[in-house]
Amino acid sequence: MQKQLKLETCLSPALLPLFDIKNSIAVIIDIFRASSSICYGIANGAEAIIPVAEVEECAAYREKYPQYLLAAERNGEVVTGYDFGNSPFSYTAEHVCGKTIVLTTTNGTHALHLSRNAKQVILGSFLNLTAVCNWLRQQQENVLLVCAGWKNNFNLEDTLFAGAVVEQLQSGNYKPDDASIAANDLYRAGQSDLNQYLKKTSHSERLKKLGIEKDIEFCLNVDLITAIPALRDDKLVKIS
Repeated sequence: MQKQLKLETCLSPALLPLFDIKNSIAVIIDIFRASSSICYGIANGAEAIIPVAEVEECAAYREKYPQYLLAAERNGEVVTGYDFGNSPFSYTAEHVCGKTIVLTTTNGTHALHLSRNAKQVILGSFLNLTAVCNWLRQQQENVLLVCAGWKNNFNLEDTLFAGAVVEQLQSGNYKPDDASIAANDLYRAGQSDLNQYLKKTSHSERLKKLGIEKDIEFCLNVDLITAIPALRDDKLVKIS
């Protein structure tokens, strides 16, 4: 008989202290746009992506590692003086293949840093949804889905992705908590047209005002890639 595993959803990084993260695999979710862009960059041959919490930490790499690309985003915009931000279109093979990137974002890298004590840390997106779920099944460990949200507040797009993971895993030996059940209900409400359903979200409105609707549409492509980034020695690298 298989042991029953926990399948939990943390709806905001502010709630992370309530979870037993050391005994779970943490899946970091920042659909618009950090986790989507990181997954896409790793799939396109980036050697590693180094997540840092603050812009100043990112800048500190410039002198010591001039060959690294520096990426910084705050409030949806590229920070002045950096190579790019967290648009997935900056993470094509042409830009990132064979490169190491140092990245800081408003929400995604914040959630990642708070989750570092997990048994393992990986990143998930709609782009690699099924690959993530298949890999999690193979591990047979407790799973904590960490929604990056927006500045520690709940957001819909990350929760919907958590619900998509629950949809695929709950038929196994996972026991979803209430937040996971709620996330799954939301996913079922929107899964037939994710783009239309998520047009109502506050983050998509912010990005539209910046003129980057194409980023939103791209981040909602399902199963475009199979690469999964995992945190290894402070770097995000492709799981072999």
